[in-house]
Amino acid sequence: MRAPVDIDLPREPTAGRRARDLLGARLGSELDQAELDTAKLLVTELVNNAVVHGRGRIALRVHLDAHRLRIDVIDGGCGFERTARAGELDDFGGRGLWIVDAVASRWGVHEGTTHIWFELERADPRA
Repeated sequence: MRAPVDIDLPREPTAGRRARDLLGARLGSELDQAELDTAKLLVTELVNNAVVHGRGRIALRVHLDAHRLRIDVIDGGCGFERTARAGELDDFGGRGLWIVDAVASRWGVHEGTTHIWFELERADPRA
């Protein structure tokens, strides 16, 4: 497995794309396409949330081992409320954490922070 990734992303609308590109470049040869696509989807949701709702720097941490992929997105905001926003079906946005909840093996928030993480279990663990 590769060494963990710990990188700062720019606080700009392209940050989600940069995170996806980074995953593809660093993990494309170690994840199957379905795993990589899922990781790209979820990291985009969390990074975009950090850009829109957070403050300060955005840190991306990626750790891959034989059993799971863990991604952490951290920004300098003052905290996170774990509540679903009310919305209409045709609203644009507002479903990112619902997607993370539906797709990730596990996810969570370090209480009182804007440090959000998710894990994806590897479908076919490699030695």
